[in-house]
Amino acid sequence: MKVVSIRGATTVDANEEIDIINSTKELLLEIEKRNNLIKENVISILFSATKDLNTAYPAKAARLLGYTQCGLMCFSEMDVDGSLNRCIRLMILYQDFLEQTDVKHVYLKGAKILRPDLNK
Repeated sequence: MKVVSIRGATTVDANEEIDIINSTKELLLEIEKRNNLIKENVISILFSATKDLNTAYPAKAARLLGYTQCGLMCFSEMDVDGSLNRCIRLMILYQDFLEQTDVKHVYLKGAKILRPDLNK
């Protein structure tokens, strides 16, 4: 087995707890589906959120989906002029036989502009 990283991002319609939780759940579920994730193989998930999202921790959505045996941390995303607003990003560290080149990164909603190469 080896450790690979899986990246993803999404945007949120409003700075409301329900929107943050639901958008994060949607992102995690899509990453699970595309990569055939086994929760027990997730080492940790690092979340970042832009400064305009402050009503809930994205990690709460992961706990609600059953990620209870891995490390979860939330950080503030760098505030870069002209960057995407209301954005949640994540990186999953995952132990599996999966090759890094076979990982399917997931960018949803407005975050698709962050990785146009994945939307071809």
